[in-house]
Amino acid sequence: MPGLWTVVGFLVAVEVASGVLQGYYTPIIPQIADHLGIQDASFNWFEAAQLIVSALVVPVLARLGDLVGHRRVLLLSTVVTALASWALAFTPSFSTFLVAWAVQGFYVVWLPLEVSIIHRRTAHTGQQARLTRRAAGFLVAALELGVVVGALTSGALVDSTGMRVVLMLPAVVVTLSLVAIWFGVSDTEPVAEGGVDWTGFALVTVALGVLMGGLVLIRLDGPDSLLAWGVVVLGLLAFVPFVRAELAHPEPLVDVRLLATPGQWPVQLTAFLFGMSVLGAQIPLSTYAQSDPAVVGYGLGASSGFVSTLIGVYVLTMVAGALLLPAASRWLGPRHALLVACLLVATGYGLWIPFHDGTGQALLNMAIAGVGSGALVAALPAAAAAAAPADRTGFATGMTNTTKTVGGAIASSIFAIALSATGSIDTEGSVAAPLSGYLVVWAVCSASALLAALSLLAVPRRAFADPAEPTPPSAI
Repeated sequence: MPGLWTVVGFLVAVEVASGVLQGYYTPIIPQIADHLGIQDASFNWFEAAQLIVSALVVPVLARLGDLVGHRRVLLLSTVVTALASWALAFTPSFSTFLVAWAVQGFYVVWLPLEVSIIHRRTAHTGQQARLTRRAAGFLVAALELGVVVGALTSGALVDSTGMRVVLMLPAVVVTLSLVAIWFGVSDTEPVAEGGVDWTGFALVTVALGVLMGGLVLIRLDGPDSLLAWGVVVLGLLAFVPFVRAELAHPEPLVDVRLLATPGQWPVQLTAFLFGMSVLGAQIPLSTYAQSDPAVVGYGLGASSGFVSTLIGVYVLTMVAGALLLPAASRWLGPRHALLVACLLVATGYGLWIPFHDGTGQALLNMAIAGVGSGALVAALPAAAAAAAPADRTGFATGMTNTTKTVGGAIASSIFAIALSATGSIDTEGSVAAPLSGYLVVWAVCSASALLAALSLLAVPRRAFADPAEPTPPSAI
């Protein structure tokens, strides 16, 4: 399609900015804590706040994309993210930094909106699903490369540059991505009609907010807290009136009936289960790698430099997985490519259970999981778009991020319980988590990926394929 890959090129710049945001801050958390005059552990609040905001804003922004145009909402969310990023550089206190950090979470809607833009632009090519998968692979590769660039840049500058300048650089990158969208991405006509279901938004805000709040309380107060568990149950019950309201609404914010179709629910369930490993397991892996086997009887005794290497290997294999997705989809069919990606994640984390004593084993395990994870990050929004009506592509792709975020938040709490009697992962090293806790983490990640693979068997064979695409022999 004329102009498609030019648009993808500008969107690649946006995903590089997204990757920078995701990789830039993690290596300098202690320095940011010192800058704000807080303890490192207080960063849990930043993580929780951004997860909650991300889970809440994606459905409404995705719906707005279907109604007014995906490019317009991409611009809006980028403006908000840029303002929040600049605020982080100049905020004077913990509370204002917390608000800015949470609002910066608007960037999570970028990839779903970009996939929707590409899906709309390829509507009359006869190769809509294939081109969308291929473009999504490039976008995710750019995202992961941005993570590496961000992590290396912040680590290199933090000791030689003032913290305000260090914190300004992500804001500069996001601002440049705004320019890329403005000049490089053309409008696509909206195809949805109606308005935003603000009643549904209010109900899902309450339900998700209460549920995520309960999960945060479990992390902070421990698994013995009756209050925390009561809040979790209350959050789950709050979804009942929300679902009833959405079923009765002519233009629901969350199209429950669409999510229940054979082409959608396995994809959304896969995103939820995948979120458990891709969002929930990173801190446990880091703390395990840095544990000293001479002191606690397990771990790799790794330096922070090796942990960076481990993360780098994982990210680069994610790039490989994203770039291999189009070829894998041609060879195996889109559904089986997703299934194989889930099995790779399950295998990678499953190998941690018997093989966790050496650096070579750790690198191999993360490489296998990384290839599968990269393919899933690219494939899930593309698959959701392919299985959705034209007026609901933004909603469907956005929901993959929402369900992934909720899955990561739930897994984070489960892993906190497994690794510490207090319900939070001990990043200060004062109390060593039991090895059995790490075994639980790896088992949950592996089992959730296996369950995702099983759920994909329920997808119709050609749910994510173009009509002209041949059915490969393996697609049975």
